[in-house]
Amino acid sequence: MIPIEDLLRFVREDAPWGDVTTEAVVPDVACRAVIRAKDAGIVAGLEEARALFEHFGVAVRQHSADGRRVAAGAPLLELEGRARAILLLERTALNIIGRMSGIATRTRESVDAVRAVSPDVRVAATRKTAPGLRMLDKKAVVLGGGDPHRHCLSDMVLIKDNHLALVPLPEAIRKAKEQSLYRTVEVEVETEQDAITAAVAGADIILLDNMAPDAVREAVRELVGRGLRERVTLEVSGGVAGDDVAGYAATGVDVISMGALTHTVRNFDVSLDILKGAGTVRVS
Repeated sequence: MIPIEDLLRFVREDAPWGDVTTEAVVPDVACRAVIRAKDAGIVAGLEEARALFEHFGVAVRQHSADGRRVAAGAPLLELEGRARAILLLERTALNIIGRMSGIATRTRESVDAVRAVSPDVRVAATRKTAPGLRMLDKKAVVLGGGDPHRHCLSDMVLIKDNHLALVPLPEAIRKAKEQSLYRTVEVEVETEQDAITAAVAGADIILLDNMAPDAVREAVRELVGRGLRERVTLEVSGGVAGDDVAGYAATGVDVISMGALTHTVRNFDVSLDILKGAGTVRVS
């Protein structure tokens, strides 16, 4: 669950000095409303939306669970409480559900495509998330069946090309492993030879970056031939999209990480509708 303080920050962003339209137009009445899916897919963000509404005194009845597949038109949340609170939170709640459900849905599509080829290969996210939204984006990936990968630079060692522009590959791995026995060391490579060098130097995970499926397959074959494959986890990344994810799944790697899960999000359409004639009453 995302901390309520973080969720309230989104509300303050949307209404730093209040909801002037609602406060001017809508009387202090109670009403009922419903949030519905307008797309079909994997729903996410309901827990966060519910926490926001309940924080503002709105009663919530939840019709689905995060991570479940829903049909277009399905009710997700029923709301009952002060109209001003519901309208204040409307767009923030819908934005959270829409973005998280879009990420979860695309993740599930990618996971299904990969599992159809190789059930043991995992689909992972990257750090290519919207600033300030990483925890929501990563949670949505998990709800879609993916792996969040590292959440931040403090999680694990990932030696990338700009590190290697300053420090030779074997030395970088040696220094990283000397720092702590309890940190996983991953290194990004772009050639078959560098993958072999990284494995010999003791990398735990080798990320084959921006390599076509045939090149990845050849690198895996060479590592197997040298008796190095079982020493490492192999990850592929760099420009992987939905149309080629199955091809990468067949190369023999363990993980496919996709920035596209979070950096190019198709919003999942959801709506909030006040239920007219549903017993609107004035609140004392």
